[in-house]
Amino acid sequence: MSRKKNSRHVMEGVQAAHDGMKALPRKKFKKPDDATMDIQAIADGVRSGSRLYLGKAITLLESSSAEHKKNGQELLNQLLPFTGNSIRIGITGVPGAGKSTFIETFGEMLTGLGHRVAVLAIDPSSSLTGGSILGDKTRMEQLARNPKAFIRPSPTAGTLGGVHKKTRETMLLCEAAGYDVILVETVGVGQSETLVRGMVDMFLLLVLTGAGDELQGMKKGILELADAIIVHKADGENAQLAKKTVSEYKQMMHFLQPATDSWKTRSLAASSVEETGIPEVWKMVKEFEDTVKVSGYWKKRRQEQTKDWFRSMITDELHSRFFDHAERRQLVKTLETQVLNDELTVAQAIMRLFE
Repeated sequence: MSRKKNSRHVMEGVQAAHDGMKALPRKKFKKPDDATMDIQAIADGVRSGSRLYLGKAITLLESSSAEHKKNGQELLNQLLPFTGNSIRIGITGVPGAGKSTFIETFGEMLTGLGHRVAVLAIDPSSSLTGGSILGDKTRMEQLARNPKAFIRPSPTAGTLGGVHKKTRETMLLCEAAGYDVILVETVGVGQSETLVRGMVDMFLLLVLTGAGDELQGMKKGILELADAIIVHKADGENAQLAKKTVSEYKQMMHFLQPATDSWKTRSLAASSVEETGIPEVWKMVKEFEDTVKVSGYWKKRRQEQTKDWFRSMITDELHSRFFDHAERRQLVKTLETQVLNDELTVAQAIMRLFE
C-alpha cells in the first residue's frame, strides 16, 4: 500500500550535479604577479611619455625581488638606446636654503620654455625604522601637477651618503621617457653631495646671504664640487646683501680648484619668490653645456661616471651575495660576539670568516 504524499514528502535525488554536468574543480584566486608583466608594454609606455608607466618602471627597478630585478634590467636594456639625451643637474644646499622652492620655480620656468623636467628628490631614510618622509611632492605642489614634469621622491634606503642606489637607473628611464632636464636634489648631509656629483653633468650649490660666517663653517670640499653657487632668497631686504655675498664667493673661487675642466665656477643671486635671477641660472647652465661639450670633457665625464657606477655595482653585488647565505650570516654574528668578548681580534675574526 503506497504511502500518501503530503507536504513533508521528499523525492529521492539523483546521484549527480543538479544540472547533470560533472562538477569542475574549484578555481583558486591567483593574485596578478608583477613579475609576469609585459616588459615590452612597459617599455612602450615609458617611450610614449606616460608618467604612469614611468612610475611602474622605476618601482620595478627599485624592487628587491630577484625576479623583478631580472625584469627591470631587461626593461632598462630595451630603453638604453633612447637615453643620454638630457642635461643632468645636481642641486644641494645648506639647511633652509630653499632647495625645493628653487626647484619648483626653476622647473616651472623650464616647462614654460618647452622642456620636460624630471625631479629625483632623495629623501633620508630613518636609521631606526627605515622609513622616510617623501614629502617633496607636497613641497612642490604646482610642479607636481604640471603635465610636463615628473617628480619621484626616493628613499635613501640606507645607501651611503643618502643617495638611492637606483638613482642612476631612474635617470636613464626618465631620459627614455623624453625628459630632457633631470634635476637631482640631495638631502644635504655631507657625502651625498659627492655621490650626486658623480652622476650629474653640472652641480649647483644653493647658499644664503651673509657668507662671512657661512664660509667659515662650510667644508672646502663641498665648494670644490660646485660648478655654480646660487645665493638664494635674494629678495626684499636681502637683495643688496645678496650682491655682496655673490662677490665674496667670486673672490673665494679664485683660491679653489674648479669642479669641471674648461669651466670656471660662477656665483650669482636668485629669488624664487620674485622669480629674479632664475632665467640667468638657465642661461648659465646652457653656457656650461656648450663650453664643456666643445672641450670634450662632457663625454669624458659621463664615461668616467659609468665606469665608477660599474665598479660600485660590483661592490654592492659582492656584499649582497656574501650575506645571502644563512650559515655565513650566523658565523658573522658568532665572530662578532667573540670580538666583543675579547676572545678574538678583529683581524682574526675576518681571517676566520674568509677561510
